[in-house]
Amino acid sequence: MEQIITTHKNTDFDALASLVAASLLYPEAVPVLPRQTNPNVKSFLSFHKDIFEFPRVDQVDLGLTRRLIVVDTNAWCRLDRFDSLKKRDNLIVEVWDHHPDGGDLQPAVSHCEATGANITLLIRALRERRTLITPVQATLFLAGLYEDTGNLSFPSTCAEDAFAAGYLLDRKADLSVVNRFLSPAYGLKQKEVLFELLKSARRKKINGYRIGFGKLTVKGHVESLAVVVRMYLDIVNVDAAFGLFETGGQGKCIVIGRSAVEGLNIGSIMRCLGGGGHPAAGSAMLNDVKPDAVEGMITELIQGNQQASVQVSDLMSYPVTCVEAETPMSEVAQLLRRKGCTGLPVLSSGKLVGVLSRRDFKRLHKQAQLNAPVKAFMSKNVQTIGPGHSPLAAARLMVKHDIGRLPVVQDGRIIGIITRSDCMRYFYDLLPD
Repeated sequence: MEQIITTHKNTDFDALASLVAASLLYPEAVPVLPRQTNPNVKSFLSFHKDIFEFPRVDQVDLGLTRRLIVVDTNAWCRLDRFDSLKKRDNLIVEVWDHHPDGGDLQPAVSHCEATGANITLLIRALRERRTLITPVQATLFLAGLYEDTGNLSFPSTCAEDAFAAGYLLDRKADLSVVNRFLSPAYGLKQKEVLFELLKSARRKKINGYRIGFGKLTVKGHVESLAVVVRMYLDIVNVDAAFGLFETGGQGKCIVIGRSAVEGLNIGSIMRCLGGGGHPAAGSAMLNDVKPDAVEGMITELIQGNQQASVQVSDLMSYPVTCVEAETPMSEVAQLLRRKGCTGLPVLSSGKLVGVLSRRDFKRLHKQAQLNAPVKAFMSKNVQTIGPGHSPLAAARLMVKHDIGRLPVVQDGRIIGIITRSDCMRYFYDLLPD
């Protein structure tokens, strides 16, 4: 077969949808399905076997292949038994992928763009070519789109994902079928795994993120481990969770990660481990590595990932105008008006002892109180944050304590201040170019 379309191992709905969509764009190519698919996809294909039937890699002759079209990944290690093509000089590789970090396929033709779901890129091409799609195909495509965007709720979702969903609904995609097959498979085995993970739950604070690690040795094949990790994330109440599953006697470690916060890119971390995924979810398979070592690797990667992302130090204002604890309230009122700010840190002998905001002035009921020192009216329960933390961590602190600003402290001294407005400008992309 001269032209082949394929996708990554442990095929999910987005990968399957992309495989089918690519077969419409390249009718002369043969779509080849990896041997390993996730449980929901396996159930879907079993129910629709008369409509979607694909040869496996061991059923095709790769010796004749001249063109390889890969969807939803850009890494050789994620393909199922295509290593023989890796060093072929006359092979043309074409990639459709929505992971922004790239990979090692080095395609001659690349359709790579950051979208919430990979199928969104292929739907754009199908629309441009006015390719007809059936209601069953539209339903599969919508399942892939909803799975990878969390029903259009994940932070990685973009406007075109929502537009593509509307287009598929207009093409008679069946939401009841989508909901049925996206419902996670969760049975007795999964309950037992979750129970064991919770018994040994460990939490770590890494650069402002609360990370949960669950380690377990599993025997035989256990389906829907990703569902277990998702539930573990919710129950342990952390920002991100990693399930490290050592397969008894096989020398392998299955790593599954899930994130509930923006800024911690699970897919990027997993790609560093030889796997893949998206900002909110990802997985990897490591050989001859113990779970404790994998935890250390993930910890280092999170630290590196955090340093590469936007930090509080990128948004804070500096230098910071501060007042001494003995300063009269009348002078502070004039300073606030002159500076146009809503609050100031309060120092005593160079040490942060409180914060004064305009709200504190409401506690003044007599004219004479304007002569009182700041320390009599300031808030003494001061919340601070380090410069290396994320804007999300800062926003979480401000919401939790109902405050409008956080002094940024490093080595015991104030180096800046970040406000609620600073965070809002960042989250809504209002920062200047």
